[in-house]
Amino acid sequence: MSEVVNLTKELVTRPSITTDDAGCQELIAQRLRRAGFHCEHLRFGDVDNLWATHGDGGPTLVLLGHTDVVPPGPREAWASDPFVPEIRDGLLYGRGAADMKGSVAAFVIALERFVAAHPGHSGRVGLLLTSDEEGDAIDGVRKVADLFRERGERIDWCVTGEPSSTAKLGDLLRVGRRGTLSATLTVRGIQGHVAYPEKARNPIHQAMPALAELAARRWDDGYETFPPTSLQISNINAGTGANNVIPGELRVLFNLRFNPNWRAVQLEQECEAVLRAHGLDYEVHWHRGGEPFHTPEGLLRANAREVLAKFSGAAPVESTGGGTSDARFIAPLGAQCIEIGPVNASIHKVDEHVAVADLELLPELYLELIERMLV
Repeated sequence: MSEVVNLTKELVTRPSITTDDAGCQELIAQRLRRAGFHCEHLRFGDVDNLWATHGDGGPTLVLLGHTDVVPPGPREAWASDPFVPEIRDGLLYGRGAADMKGSVAAFVIALERFVAAHPGHSGRVGLLLTSDEEGDAIDGVRKVADLFRERGERIDWCVTGEPSSTAKLGDLLRVGRRGTLSATLTVRGIQGHVAYPEKARNPIHQAMPALAELAARRWDDGYETFPPTSLQISNINAGTGANNVIPGELRVLFNLRFNPNWRAVQLEQECEAVLRAHGLDYEVHWHRGGEPFHTPEGLLRANAREVLAKFSGAAPVESTGGGTSDARFIAPLGAQCIEIGPVNASIHKVDEHVAVADLELLPELYLELIERMLV
């Protein structure tokens, strides 16, 4: 069995459900210290973060990943134990195999091989891991980025190992991500009997025109390869459960996924202007999940395109789709960020898996990209 497969299996056996790292980062740190890396454990709250670097001076290239995984769900739904990795028909099964312990293992192997072959390489290469990517992402890379800002840590290029490929390893290069902004809106009314509406104020009736206006709005026409900004209402709750009571309060959850035409604060202002215009008695709590980022054409993007074309046999699709990733916290430091990883068809699902053949190619792919950037 290859080195990367063995390391992936070692990581999968550790049930590192957010935010419990379950010893994954210490296992990796031990290997990287032996390879000559300086390793720093950065713990914030219940979250473990590992920052490992080699070299100094010149540009810094960071490989970014996470050791936490989502819960497996009912174990009886899996064909085999989600935390006992098993290879069947050329596929390695286990929770986190694709998202993203396979990429993390490949990062480690690529870094070991890189510093062994180029001990005096130019610049600095680093690995940043967190155990809080799949959760709230408060004390993970977001907090580490704040620390880097205080220290004046410079990051020029960042490669995230999120499973980005769609059908074949290397068929997609992620060059940006949309921002995410969530709202918890409370609209206050006056509770009363449905037979006496003049003695009550129905927050559902009052809020509907404003919500309809927000949902129907065309926020923009997109930005380069980004789709148009979208607002989606995900939950509406009101009432006592009785059909003869006008509720006194309405609670609404909605989210905006937005492109670089906007900043979160601008969208907050636009939404609240609509709520005020409809005369609502409201309170809204915003959560800024991350601003959008976009990596323009340059050295990192050009090299990544060529490397992926070599490994997949065709030029990759260059995309800004999907949800969010921790690169949203690194990009504001001034870094160019891309995402390259295995096929994502099974992530977060029962019987999550990664193709062994793809897994064995990943260290070579990452190594070639590192060498192009730092040798």
